[in-house]
Amino acid sequence: MNARSADARPTTESASPEQTPAGASPSGRDRRRRPRPEWVIAALASLLLAVVLTWPTMRHPATTIPGDLGDPTLQAWQVAWAGHALLNEPLNLWHSNTFYPERYTYAYSDTLLGYAPIGMLGSGFEAAVVRYNVLYVLLHALACFGAYALARQLGANRWGGAVAGVAWAFAPWRLAHSGHLNILSSGGIALALAMLARGHGWSLRHGYRPERRRPGWALAGWLVAAWQVTLGFGIGLPLVYFLLAAVLVAAGGYGWSWWRRRERPPFGRRLLLADLAGGAVFGTVTLLLGLVFLRVVDLNPQAQRTLDWTKMFSPPLMGFLTAPADSWMWGERHAAAREQLSWPPEMALLPGMTVLGLAAAGLIVSAYPLRRRIALGLGVLGTVLLGLGATLGGDGDPGYLTLSTHLPGWDALRTPGRMMHWTSLLLALLAAGLVTALAESPGRHAPSTAPDGSPERHTPRRATRILMPLLLLVPLGLVTAEGVNTTPHPTVPTPPAAMRAAPEPMLVLPAGGVGDLTYMLWTTDGFPRVTNGLAGFEPVSQAQTKAAIASFPDPGSVAYLRGIGVRSVVAVPSRAAGTPWEGIETRPVDGLGITREELDGALVYRL
Repeated sequence: MNARSADARPTTESASPEQTPAGASPSGRDRRRRPRPEWVIAALASLLLAVVLTWPTMRHPATTIPGDLGDPTLQAWQVAWAGHALLNEPLNLWHSNTFYPERYTYAYSDTLLGYAPIGMLGSGFEAAVVRYNVLYVLLHALACFGAYALARQLGANRWGGAVAGVAWAFAPWRLAHSGHLNILSSGGIALALAMLARGHGWSLRHGYRPERRRPGWALAGWLVAAWQVTLGFGIGLPLVYFLLAAVLVAAGGYGWSWWRRRERPPFGRRLLLADLAGGAVFGTVTLLLGLVFLRVVDLNPQAQRTLDWTKMFSPPLMGFLTAPADSWMWGERHAAAREQLSWPPEMALLPGMTVLGLAAAGLIVSAYPLRRRIALGLGVLGTVLLGLGATLGGDGDPGYLTLSTHLPGWDALRTPGRMMHWTSLLLALLAAGLVTALAESPGRHAPSTAPDGSPERHTPRRATRILMPLLLLVPLGLVTAEGVNTTPHPTVPTPPAAMRAAPEPMLVLPAGGVGDLTYMLWTTDGFPRVTNGLAGFEPVSQAQTKAAIASFPDPGSVAYLRGIGVRSVVAVPSRAAGTPWEGIETRPVDGLGITREELDGALVYRL
């Protein structure tokens, strides 16, 4: 079995989307305008699989949230704020209702701005939680569908595409990021690459075929890539640099071909215009978002990430073979290995044992030509070396830290292990090549006939055709099993009635720590301005506020809060144990010129 033999026997089942012949009849054109059954089935299967493999996310979508009560509550607020701001106060999009009185506070973290249209659906606290859970399922479905589409475009058959989609979207390492919606939202990467490859008539299996260029698909690919960037630079920035490098390599290859052949290779004006228009949109979106984050750093120099962060989160090599605790298949088995990692959530990077084995075999047996298999293998090696960060060679230079030093914005990517997005995708494509080659083996498609030419009912070839689908279910079943989760789904605390009764701007106590993220989510009921907030850095004004209010209520804290414009304080005594505000309900307010009332277990101080 080799790539040449596989190429010589195209079949209806194995044909990739790019291989479908263009129909000459009107009915053929009509069929091309309608979604092909394959893609409808792939989309529905991705959605169903996402519901199953993220279960029990959709069991109680209005009251629970996957992961923990930290980052998920922040990101539920982010999606809600984007939708609310664009509908009601678009000029204040970047100046959110949190961290009062600071500005550009919406850009204190990856914004998930691309989910704003979903954030416009519904309003209030419960809608914010439901919206987050629905997005959590949908982003897994999009990742599965995107990887399937990419594998198909690059030459895999349906079996190979299915293995690639599941292996990438539900890789064990992703379970460590159940609380990071911005990191899990990677489906646009694979989908954009699939569209761009289709638009340019290129695949791993057949290379560049000018007759299959589709300018519309190329434009769509650029637009999807731009949308992916709006979900955050955490994984969007590597995509920016990958596409920039791809453009330079493609342009160089085109120029070399032109010089060698002394004639211009076909490209097409329409495709060029599509690339220019799509690239301009992609570049503009990237630049505008980058300028906003630079503005945040200008206003808050402490927001600048140093390379010490990168060194702290750099995983050892064993991390690439270690699964996170939320993996049903490997979590307990790899507990001892995780104990050797200084920060398991960012260092448990197992892409899946099955996909590792399939990819290794895919270097030897594949539907792809040998040189392209080697290129994929080198890509896996290169991304693993980058993913090691500072542990590569002891300092990561040359390596990830070299990029942090020389590429604009790369220094903000403090977690090298997130290069696993690319490692995992390349492994999935190698696995797809192997599965495709097995599915297209000679015994499966050769006619089953007797020596005299008559049909033969029971032959080894006929048995192969029958058994092969069952055999191909094995790798698909294994990559699916490795995606089963044990992710906790805690109940989200509901906002107290006092939050709706207190005038804004307000302060919620106890302040500081992860609890501030819950308060941010609580504000989705009307989005009152609050001084609370939590990000990767602490604004100077917030540090001053924390120091001033430690003894609230007293004359100094009341005077300070009035001075910055705060009109009320909401205290939740049940959350105050172990904080400076423990026992706040017994502190007197006489002589302070403020009032206090109790509403449903919370206290409202009007200043």
